[in-house]
Amino acid sequence: MAYTAKMAAALSGATISQLRHWRSARTGPLLAPEVSAASRVVYSFRDVLALRTFVRLRENASLQKVRAAIGNLRGIGEADHLASYSLVSDRTGNIQLVSGNEAVDLISKPGQLQLIVVMGDVIEPFAVRAGVLVPHLLRPRPRLAVDPETQGGTPVIAGTRVPYDAVAGLMRDGVIADQVTNYYPSVTAAAADDALDFARYVESYDPASRAA
Repeated sequence: MAYTAKMAAALSGATISQLRHWRSARTGPLLAPEVSAASRVVYSFRDVLALRTFVRLRENASLQKVRAAIGNLRGIGEADHLASYSLVSDRTGNIQLVSGNEAVDLISKPGQLQLIVVMGDVIEPFAVRAGVLVPHLLRPRPRLAVDPETQGGTPVIAGTRVPYDAVAGLMRDGVIADQVTNYYPSVTAAAADDALDFARYVESYDPASRAA
């Protein structure tokens, strides 16, 4: 599966400019996308999970601390994709690697076991920036679903393989929610409304749409 920068931003809560900065070679990439193309940068599902973690960590920790924590994580021999790890930060900006009932300090005393700081699962919804709620990763709207094995991870109408943007496109062309079933029998009016609402949310991450 592969997500454009805009979709990766919408699913993670990071801004387009943050994504650009976090993959910058000049500063040393915080996250090098697993998938890329000659003409554009695209992200994997694991990348999106890692990006959501970064956004949550940034609630309390500076970018410098996040970079230090990732460096120390690698320093203690953890070389897997960052989505493989549960990282949390406390109110002081200290970052921990959580595994089972143990937590390893990655900032103050790298490698030392300490008490676990509880933070919500990164797939759950969370607020980021004023008026912006990042949706549940696997259920971005009540009647939409994200499955890496379905349509390449593109959000679809739950229980179907119908991409959300196909439905949203119909509605933007003037098809009302109750009539979408004429094109996609498995899509209810409520699901069509969810698709359009999510499409509008995704578009809010497009710098061009905000500047217009």
